[in-house]
Amino acid sequence: MGEQIWRRGNIHTHTTESDGDAEPEKVVEWYRNHGYDFLALTDHNHLTIIEHGSKHRGAEGLLMIPSEELTVRTDHTRIPVHLGGIGITRHIEAVATDDVATTIQANVNSILDAGGIACINHPSWEWAFDHRAILKTHGARLMEICNATLGSNNYPVPLPSKYSPSEIWDQVLTAGVPLFGAATDDSRHYHDFAPHKENPGHGWVMVEAEALDSDAIVEAMAGGKFYSSTGIYLEELKVSPDEVSLKVRQQGDVVVVTQFIGKDGQVFQESVGAGATYRPTGDEGYIRAALRSSDGTQAWTQPVFLK
Repeated sequence: MGEQIWRRGNIHTHTTESDGDAEPEKVVEWYRNHGYDFLALTDHNHLTIIEHGSKHRGAEGLLMIPSEELTVRTDHTRIPVHLGGIGITRHIEAVATDDVATTIQANVNSILDAGGIACINHPSWEWAFDHRAILKTHGARLMEICNATLGSNNYPVPLPSKYSPSEIWDQVLTAGVPLFGAATDDSRHYHDFAPHKENPGHGWVMVEAEALDSDAIVEAMAGGKFYSSTGIYLEELKVSPDEVSLKVRQQGDVVVVTQFIGKDGQVFQESVGAGATYRPTGDEGYIRAALRSSDGTQAWTQPVFLK
């Protein structure tokens, strides 16, 4: 097996075309200067295009993937529903209906009609909705399991009917729905870096793709050929129904813990160290790996479903 080629990118980004504080060109420059290979500008209900000559190319080779965040609140109940339209070919008008599930479905349909893939964004922001609404829909390929913006409620709490994104994800996967987990910035602030600011550089996806072009990146994400991270990098990742194995890039004396998780969010194995392997028995429903390091960074692999 040849060396895996990973492309680093962010698929949730805002500029002055919506509620960001930097112009699109400056946002592109930040990501280009910080080691990203591709970027999706996802302004609210606005398709922001950066033209730099060649197709979908940003400043000095940063690949731009045409995208938009469809942003609505349901009629009457005013529950926020945000969906990323990644790799779309045209601007999309967001649609609101009376309930969450039909609002999600209407906008997923619009994204698919525009040639993109749909990402369900920060479902736990304002504790908006959970797996019960998502399981009434179909067609989305991605869901944010870690969103770095304020108020995303990324971590579990012992309260009824309040589910973290990872808990929602596991319930969706337990139902047999192949939804892939993304980590994103949802960045807005590019001038002042502080804990109370929504800065870039906190969550990204690492996509396995030989070609650095929009079609290849979007196709790979749609097929789950990526992992998500807030700072952990994988040197190697092999996923099949027979075995899930990974090797972490060592960073100083940081210690990494890997959990292999299956149906209902159950942890089937925990390993400590730079390498980890799990061989499913077939009773797990699916297996995904969740990694955390002693310095607080995390990573998540995509699920493999078992018979």
